[in-house]
Amino acid sequence: MKDRIKLNVGGRIFETTTTTLANAGRNSLFGAMFDDQWNPRGPMDGGQDEYFIDRNPGCFSVLLDLLRTGELHIPANLPEHLLYREALYYGLLDHVRAAKWGEFDGNRVKLATSVRGRAPGDGTAIRAGPDGGCVVAHGSMVHVYSWTMEQLPPLNLNYQRINDMGFVDAHRVAVCACERIDRGDGGMGMFNSSTGELLYKFQVSHENQPKSFSAGALSFSPESGQIFASCRGRSNEYGIGVWDGYTGKQTDFYYETAGWSIGDSGRLQCLPNTNLLFVATLYPRTENCYIQLLDFREKNAVWSWSDVGWPATIDEKMVLDAIVMEDGNSICVVNQYDDLGFMDLRSNGGSVRWSTRSRLLKMGNADERCYPKLATHGGQLFASTNDSISVFCGPDWVLTSRLRRSHGGSICDFSIGGDRLFVLHNEEDVFDVWETPPLRALS
Repeated sequence: MKDRIKLNVGGRIFETTTTTLANAGRNSLFGAMFDDQWNPRGPMDGGQDEYFIDRNPGCFSVLLDLLRTGELHIPANLPEHLLYREALYYGLLDHVRAAKWGEFDGNRVKLATSVRGRAPGDGTAIRAGPDGGCVVAHGSMVHVYSWTMEQLPPLNLNYQRINDMGFVDAHRVAVCACERIDRGDGGMGMFNSSTGELLYKFQVSHENQPKSFSAGALSFSPESGQIFASCRGRSNEYGIGVWDGYTGKQTDFYYETAGWSIGDSGRLQCLPNTNLLFVATLYPRTENCYIQLLDFREKNAVWSWSDVGWPATIDEKMVLDAIVMEDGNSICVVNQYDDLGFMDLRSNGGSVRWSTRSRLLKMGNADERCYPKLATHGGQLFASTNDSISVFCGPDWVLTSRLRRSHGGSICDFSIGGDRLFVLHNEEDVFDVWETPPLRALS
């Protein structure tokens, strides 16, 4: 194998080795230029001792350095979108993404950028994608961003109000919306995340008759490929619908039972490696909180809890969000005072153990409060409070970090995925992107 090689990129000569170029992988442009032993596949251009590539030499210099060192250093005078375009040409986008940020850690994240949207009004929800992109709901529209924060074609379901959305995978986004009364069609669709094309709509059937419905909260099961959504219809379509994530065909429906309002649920969560679905109906959708673990195979609730019948007190606590912890043994809830509470799933209908730890480091007061939200990731617990996010760690969930930027107002939603944290603010049409610097960048 001839190791040393010259590349003429846009008139600028670069000398490197095939060992360095091999770091790009077989799926790159360089993988196509060389054989399996990384020898040239054919003669060089014009009998010269160099390959000619008619691309931007400034961007290539950055990308070649990335292949040499594994580190990405972008000059201040080089627009990032230009570098991403060139990285796409060479097949090095994954290398750039891996070098820009490391494995997500709530105690090490840094604010990477803030992105202003173009939609009128404030955003209402944000969801992270598996590759570092995201989707943002603005009323009846869903705005899609790639991991480079390039805005892609928006999504909508007959311009009806969006209730929830999420990435089924890196290429597809499911969207839940309110029923369109004058059309009577379903409020749920699957879209191509890159082109905005509506791939298909989901339907709910009752007694073999298709019914119109409003779709609420979403959840996905990676193991079975199923999609779950809370549903509200005009007849008996109140409960949780189940669809095949590949065909969009309805496979099941769990009808709500008397006294349990699961059709209005605002949080669904598939528990990995089980047949269980966590369902939480929370204030302000209903006056009371209803939480269940549903076993779809056995068609019953294996665990349930509600605040119905609680004694009225001056400081009555309303559950505003709930989530199953990653160990699968407990549930975390948060109330209007930003208190965290925990319930043991091994004890059916047990009490909530409340803690005021989330208020210990409260900073600032936003002009307009938003309801607190919860998330878990990598053994860490995240809770939004006004204009900041608290990070809790350890078996006793000790407050270890607080994430806050200087402006933007209250946080109305946040989401973690693709090793990024996306934070949507209520007072501006803006969201923040937080990333964990690669460990080598900290040395």
